[in-house]
Amino acid sequence: MRVLLVEETPELGGLWKNHLKLLGMDTSLVTNGEAALHKLRNYHPDIIVANLDLPDAGAISVADYAAYRYPETQVIFVTSSTFFSDGSIFAMSPNACAFLSAHTPPEDLAAVIEYHAERRIRER
Repeated sequence: MRVLLVEETPELGGLWKNHLKLLGMDTSLVTNGEAALHKLRNYHPDIIVANLDLPDAGAISVADYAAYRYPETQVIFVTSSTFFSDGSIFAMSPNACAFLSAHTPPEDLAAVIEYHAERRIRER
């Protein structure tokens, strides 16, 4: 399973990446939306974890580009704010599959990633 992490805080992104790698996931970490868009030119992830707190709506841009380039790729959005707590992110991004707190423990994030990746594989 290929996972692209888009998280501007290196410590948090590194924590997620290390945990996912221990579970055998092919994981790539970038720290901003521009780097994520560049990475998506040559990397086809099954799941993207993108932080909605990125500047300039970076996470939405990444999700939009992924929906165009890899329509089957799912996006898990994380955030430290409560701005999208009403679920409106699902109306804004057709490939959104989950919305979590950025403070979600790595093992719980991994479980959500595995669930949505397995669901996607079953739907093929």
